[in-house]
Amino acid sequence: MPQLDTSTWLVTIISMIMTLFIVFQLKISNYNYPWNPEPKSATLLKQPNPWEKKWTKIYSPLSLPQQ
Repeated sequence: MPQLDTSTWLVTIISMIMTLFIVFQLKISNYNYPWNPEPKSATLLKQPNPWEKKWTKIYSPLSLPQQ
């Protein structure tokens, strides 16, 4: 059985990690971020839920008629 030569694995792994790092840095550098981000107010984004429009009664199992 021939032995597996692992002497080049370290160089391969290190070069792969460096390449991935450079690629991700180049991808991230293409984004335009705002200088002063402002938080949006939650009152403007409030949407009424369908269950808030009408009254519903929740029955407790103890309040149901006994059989």
